[in-house]
Amino acid sequence: MLLAPLAATAQTLPQEQAAMKAHVSFLASDALRGREAGTADHLVAAEYMVSQMIAAGLQPGGTDGSWYQQVPLVSFQPGEASSMRLLRDGTSTALALGSDFVVDANPLKPEQQASGDVVFAGFGINDDALGRNDYSGLDIAGKIAAVLVGVPQGLDEAAAERLGAVSEKVRMAREAGAAGVILIESQQQRAQVPWAMIANYLGRPRMTTLDGEGQPKVSGGADNRPLGLLSREGAEKLFAGSTIDWASVRAAETTGEPMPMGPLGVSLDATVATDVTRVESPNVIGLLPGSDPVLRDQYLVLSAHLDHVGVGEPDAEGDTIYNGAMDNAIGNATLIEVARQFQRSGNAPRRSILFISLTAEEKGLLGSSYFAANPTVPVGSVVGDINFDMPIISYPLVDVVVLGQEHSTLGPATVEAAEQVGLTVVPDPLPEENFFVRSDHYSFVQAGIPAISIDSGPGGEGAAAIRTFLDNHYHEPSDEIGLINWQSAAKFADLTYTVVRNVADADARPAWNPGNEYGVRFNGYGAQ
Repeated sequence: MLLAPLAATAQTLPQEQAAMKAHVSFLASDALRGREAGTADHLVAAEYMVSQMIAAGLQPGGTDGSWYQQVPLVSFQPGEASSMRLLRDGTSTALALGSDFVVDANPLKPEQQASGDVVFAGFGINDDALGRNDYSGLDIAGKIAAVLVGVPQGLDEAAAERLGAVSEKVRMAREAGAAGVILIESQQQRAQVPWAMIANYLGRPRMTTLDGEGQPKVSGGADNRPLGLLSREGAEKLFAGSTIDWASVRAAETTGEPMPMGPLGVSLDATVATDVTRVESPNVIGLLPGSDPVLRDQYLVLSAHLDHVGVGEPDAEGDTIYNGAMDNAIGNATLIEVARQFQRSGNAPRRSILFISLTAEEKGLLGSSYFAANPTVPVGSVVGDINFDMPIISYPLVDVVVLGQEHSTLGPATVEAAEQVGLTVVPDPLPEENFFVRSDHYSFVQAGIPAISIDSGPGGEGAAAIRTFLDNHYHEPSDEIGLINWQSAAKFADLTYTVVRNVADADARPAWNPGNEYGVRFNGYGAQ
């Protein structure tokens, strides 16, 4: 009892750190069961964000004067009847769902069957700009194309992002005449994401939004989906007895040498069953009106996704709740505390700011893509997005990474702000992960809006801490509040406030760098 007051004193955090911890304690609690989009648990988290936005002095920024923008979603997952079977020389071999293959559920085709001879087409790329056609000389008409996930070595970021997209691979195979497409786990994919995580993700309910006709939105339409994905183990069974050696394919992927391609002498019979349910889930939007009579009609967005992956497979300790403290409760705590800093300053920004707690990021950037296509402010008035998604701050923060730094004026603005708070901006230490196209800011990029995502950096203990989190805690029940360094959390919030303040108060609006590839492709301000 005598020591208890001393212990309590030792654990007391400064006010700004305690505020961050309080938000994360609630949002990442077991009571919210991982905040999966479309669930009552996510709605409770959304209501918490509304209460905190009210306390921070924000105004409703959602639909029809509310705090919410309801996002119409379709939840879909593989049905129990899904199967794949190989037939070679009269012998039938059933592939094991989950370990040998996973199907790609198709909400536009709840019942789908395909069969045919299998032809291996390498990475399945046909692109005039590269002068490459993996289908050249292959008889693919009416057959099943088997292609590796990923892209060949040496492609730049934009080409890799475009040609590595699943929908693009299926489109190229279909144009070559394929009746269906199966993807094969590549070495580069397994190095980035374990097969067990892929199988868990594709086996769980996923989501998409609805199009203008009320149908599930699927990139490229109903036929632009692969039948499924084979693991390396499943690929060994696919190539067994073929004149094309699977080991030679893997070696060619590693060395960059020409890859053997052609018919595999085996046919595939696939059934893809999909269970479909319609749901809604809200983006939470708070508005801080600008003070400048002209610039207040421009809106700067500050965004962080609220959802996580919910309840799933138990870990070694039997924990089934994927709390998502770092991914991305800490991002939403930052959102709130930046609003609080504006409130405490007593000085409104010149431009208006939208604080958006987004839904369904884990389902494919759905909340952000819906807002970007259906903004709650006048079309064309959103001038920039500053996003944060899973800043890994389990260590003393000394530097940050700005995804998209080189593409727009938001990059230099963040460098300047980092210097103001005693941090530095460093290059992305994991460019092979292609993070720039994997979080909510990219939905704004696709709408032509300059956007960045601020992340923690590798300096000091950072590189080891980030690797530890990605290897052991990312999308795991162990992503809990005890991982977070609260001093770094408060410093990250200070940086974010400084960036937002500087950009919102600047005379010039955010702009793409002249000739920037993303700005040009998506017709963004300043690129032409």
